[in-house]
Amino acid sequence: MLATSGPGLWDADDDAISGTIASGATGTLLVSKHFLPLLRGAAGADVVNLVSSAAESRNHRSQAHPAFYAAKAAQAGFADILSQRLRSEGIRVISLYPPDFNDGDPLASSWDSASRSAGDPLTAQSVVDCVLFAIGQPRDCFIRSFHFEQQ
Repeated sequence: MLATSGPGLWDADDDAISGTIASGATGTLLVSKHFLPLLRGAAGADVVNLVSSAAESRNHRSQAHPAFYAAKAAQAGFADILSQRLRSEGIRVISLYPPDFNDGDPLASSWDSASRSAGDPLTAQSVVDCVLFAIGQPRDCFIRSFHFEQQ
């Protein structure tokens, strides 16, 4: 798979491009497909997708490889249609579109003391807090997505 930044499209190996797209797009679809029977049998099921701001239309802020952009756009499109099709079954599909964020370790003591002011980059803890907020809402509340501002 390709790193999120690196060579241009013309420099990448075909297998790396395929692997990057497969991990984001095909992987999301297959995991959802195979967990769907369990979700349908559960009371209050939610599907949470960590997409990326790279999937947002005309987002060119990331230095990610074009294959990453393609994978995330496919993941976003799938999540959108999945949300619409599963709503009648009471299954919520929530997608998050964060920019690059500080990925702290939730088991480290620094997790609870990370600076989270308006001038700081987004943290993994803030992304987790958004997920916990969304899944904690009453079952008639369908929050389809969280879009974060770039710093």
